[in-house]
Amino acid sequence: MADAPTNIIKYRKPSRINVGILVFVFLLIEMIVAVSNYLNTKHISPYEVRTGSLYTNSLYTGVALRREKTVAAEDSGYVNYYVREGQHVAVGDLVYTVDETGRLSDAAAELTEANSMTDSDLARIRTEISGFASNFNENYFSEVYSFKNNLNSKAIELSNLDVLNSISDISSLNSSLVHYRYSQDAGVVTYTYDGYEEKTLEDITADDFDQSLYSYTQMTANNLVSNGDIIYRLCTDEDWMIVIQTDPETAELLMEMEYVEVKFTRNQYTSWASVSEHVDEEGNYYIGLSFTNSMITFSMDRFISIELLLDNHSGLKIPNSAIAVKDFYIVPREYITIGDSGKEGVLRESTDDEGNPTVEFIETSIYSETEDEYYLDNLELRQGDVLDKADSTDTYTIRLTGSLQGVYNINKGYAEFREIAIQYSNEDYSIVKPNTTYGLNEYDYIVLDAGTVTDGEMLYE
Repeated sequence: MADAPTNIIKYRKPSRINVGILVFVFLLIEMIVAVSNYLNTKHISPYEVRTGSLYTNSLYTGVALRREKTVAAEDSGYVNYYVREGQHVAVGDLVYTVDETGRLSDAAAELTEANSMTDSDLARIRTEISGFASNFNENYFSEVYSFKNNLNSKAIELSNLDVLNSISDISSLNSSLVHYRYSQDAGVVTYTYDGYEEKTLEDITADDFDQSLYSYTQMTANNLVSNGDIIYRLCTDEDWMIVIQTDPETAELLMEMEYVEVKFTRNQYTSWASVSEHVDEEGNYYIGLSFTNSMITFSMDRFISIELLLDNHSGLKIPNSAIAVKDFYIVPREYITIGDSGKEGVLRESTDDEGNPTVEFIETSIYSETEDEYYLDNLELRQGDVLDKADSTDTYTIRLTGSLQGVYNINKGYAEFREIAIQYSNEDYSIVKPNTTYGLNEYDYIVLDAGTVTDGEMLYE
């Protein structure tokens, strides 16, 4: 039997293209190209111009100055008050008594325990509580303490009046040792004093606004007083003033206004105030806001939070980051002419290829104007260029430049400088005049960051 052939040739399978790998490679290349283009492309953030408003920062805490005086005790003994704090008294009204023995206070305590308040008394207390609750603002929680003192004063006033009305029935009390003291002037009674009573606008210093340095003395009923001790404070005039400390620019604005509307943040009440000014030796500016009403409402407050209701500024609102400053050539108006294309430009002296003098028309863009001059761009013109006046032998050599504030408009796909007229600015935004000849209109698109482009730069292909 013949041997089997041993020359065996291995079969080679035909190669197959892996479509999945090709798709992956293709997508990877596309991704690399996209990322590369993104990293190498200048990114411009657009901003749509819209109408908006800006308000001046106008919240202040001021110092209240009034025509007020302190009243001293004429006797020594235990004081009892018969006027609620913040209440108006007329000349001759009973304000307090001084009991040399102290028995009136004991009698008041016994009478308070023996007799409950009348319906009328309770109604007055309920009115106080209801008024406070309806106007309470948790942002001014410290007013709770003022209300507590006010309520205590009301209760003491009612109980003391009961004692006073029954004084003839209290056999243990020698009424000759109780001294009745009446108001010598009309005004609003308060039972604190702080040393600000005699201050005027010219006396105010920066330290007077530091509430951490502020202190006052509270006077209370049934305390032992000596002859000459301060026993209450009396605000004698409805005319009063709130003093605020401000910067020179705001002070100048307020003085120009002469009158300003003020909102009291505690109760949202508004009132008009006349404006006065004082500048101390250290250059601090103080504005006095004088009122002819509402003194009694704030008679117990030395520091008062207010808002100045200044006019808001409205117009086209743009971010300050979009504002740029650009230099332009200033050319007399009579050197601007109309070319064959119907567009504006200038006639510039030049030379042809053979060195012969000639005049060429240079189309230019006008960015602003005055009564006698135009602001022209510097893309085609150069300092020292000689311009001819049309139909005249007069010439003008470009040399004078001026700067304009503006933004880069990108409505046409390239950066085009537009002049702006800023009416008001704060730290972040400016209000510019709308619909000016060479300026902006609402819904225009501008470059958010002016530093990322140059005038005439193409942004979109």
